[in-house]
Amino acid sequence: MKKKISILLCMLAAVLCFTGCGSKQNTDVDYDKATIEQVTDFLIDYCASADEATTEQWNSMSEFAMEQQFVSAGLPFEPESFLGAINAWKAGIDECGSYVSHGDYKFTASRTELKVVTNAEFEKRDAEITVLFKADTRGNLNLDSMTVAGEYTRGEILEKAGLNTILGMGTVFVVLIFISLIISLFRFIPKLQKAFSRKPEEAAVAPAPADSITAAVELVEEADDTELIAVISAAVAAAEGTTTDGFVVRSIRRRPSNKWN
Repeated sequence: MKKKISILLCMLAAVLCFTGCGSKQNTDVDYDKATIEQVTDFLIDYCASADEATTEQWNSMSEFAMEQQFVSAGLPFEPESFLGAINAWKAGIDECGSYVSHGDYKFTASRTELKVVTNAEFEKRDAEITVLFKADTRGNLNLDSMTVAGEYTRGEILEKAGLNTILGMGTVFVVLIFISLIISLFRFIPKLQKAFSRKPEEAAVAPAPADSITAAVELVEEADDTELIAVISAAVAAAEGTTTDGFVVRSIRRRPSNKWN
């Protein structure tokens, strides 16, 4: 695989060496038309012939190694722009099918860049290939990017636009329905809050039943009478000189007067 890359680069270097000083265009950016055509032809042919293994090999190479390859071949490429061109070509193949051929180049120059455009034939549909070169600080043109744009008929464009419209509107309506369902559930929030807040309050302020109050009073009174009976029984037993086992106090009644007779 490395031999394949090296052979292609050497072939291009030889072609560029034999290419004479072509006519320079009277534009803001000076360029050799024949040289740019050779570079563009090499880029398109190399991308068309590169397989997955070659692409992986380029991706695994370091930037320094790639720059050495480009400099030795005299190619105005940079690692990032070259890898971007390969990926753009791969995307174009997925969209348009296998590459067949391309036509003449059209050059559009400005003060900082040169655009090279050509119409190409692919297996599924025709496409427009655009290769962009940008000038550096020294005025040398270097590859900046390459795009492969498939050409669609008016019917295909309208179909695509219709599908995008339906998809966008459908997404909007689904989101609106979801939001409306959420808003419709808001009416249950006060009821839930009231239900959860009522139970602790009722448990805190709920009055005790009347039966429980009466039972508690009777228990208190019974406890008081029992203590009083025990005290009186002990006093009577002490006065008689006996124990409390010889008598039983069954009831106690308070006298009307508090004075002793």
